[in-house]
Amino acid sequence: MKSYNIGMVGYKFMGKAHSHAYRDLHMFFPQTAVPQMKLICGRDESGVKAAAEQFGWEGYVTDWRELVTHPEIDIVDINAPSDAHKEIALAAAKAGKHLFCEKPLALTLEDAREMLTAAEEAGVKHMVGFNYRFAPAVQLAKKLVADGRLGQIYHFRAWFLQDWIVDPSFPLVWRLQKEVAGSGSHGDLGAHLIDLAHYLIGDMTEVIGMSETFIKERPLPTAMTGLSAKGSADAPRGPVTVDDATLFMARFAGGALGSFEATRFAPGHRCTNSFEINGSKGSVKFDFERMNELQVYFTDDAEDVQGFRRVLATDAAHAYMDAWWPAGHTIGYEHTFVHEVVELMNAVAEDRQPVPNFVDGVKCQEVLEAVDRSIAERRWVRLSEV
Repeated sequence: MKSYNIGMVGYKFMGKAHSHAYRDLHMFFPQTAVPQMKLICGRDESGVKAAAEQFGWEGYVTDWRELVTHPEIDIVDINAPSDAHKEIALAAAKAGKHLFCEKPLALTLEDAREMLTAAEEAGVKHMVGFNYRFAPAVQLAKKLVADGRLGQIYHFRAWFLQDWIVDPSFPLVWRLQKEVAGSGSHGDLGAHLIDLAHYLIGDMTEVIGMSETFIKERPLPTAMTGLSAKGSADAPRGPVTVDDATLFMARFAGGALGSFEATRFAPGHRCTNSFEINGSKGSVKFDFERMNELQVYFTDDAEDVQGFRRVLATDAAHAYMDAWWPAGHTIGYEHTFVHEVVELMNAVAEDRQPVPNFVDGVKCQEVLEAVDRSIAERRWVRLSEV
């Protein structure tokens, strides 16, 4: 059985999700190459040391340069904040390491393209972390589209709604600072919707959008991790430099129309990541808060029983599910990362590029940037312009 040593940069929200995937992978997918959790990296020594012990890593370092040049590391996993992705990826590619990078791939399209070029010139494998592709119900939606069971696709509409920063006294975490995050809801949430659209429907040709930052200033934080933070309402305040909400419309190369909404200001929506596809022969609806289900409608059903049916995507016939539990025993958010790592490890072992990879990351960044240009110039922008 092949095995590969993993070096991971980042140890908080995504670091825990990736670590869990590496640890659980071989228990449920025993034919997959084995990820050896060699080194984890973080700037705060006490924090990364505790994470290494809790998550099960063999060792830790506080300088990512030491990790990416370590002779025993085969794959570098990058889930640090977005402003660190490019520098780490370029150095890791130069060192001949395979790459697994969280989304969005980079702060800018130019940086994303540079990362792709570096990976290709180095001849290394590269993967980008669009984990929602790997929910079995999403895989079923892909199959229905690809097999033509929905007919000609007319509409793709998607929305990713959260509410964790509705309180104006919530601190100014790094995700609200453009120089670190690149963008707000657009690049964080909208990137997932864009990738799902590419995966399920195909390329977009033009976009038009609008955005808003509802809370212009926030208290500076005293501590932050994941999507939580601590601070005082009377603390010094700093400017919010990203969007709180971005909406856009799109045309697809295949003729379909698309609409997208990403916001962190939708009270009552903790993580409503949803899409609907309408075609000439039927429709599907997906909501990640009910991630094991796909709502399916076919126009050729008998008239007296027409309507959306709930398909519980937990049978062995559904992607990845034969490795988990008996039918009806659902899986959760963390399992999408396990499925990502299945693809990563298999691709490296089989000497092929995993999917999605940096090409998909660049395509996503192209749409993000085209929407930003559309908002700035108040017009439709063709993807060929960026």
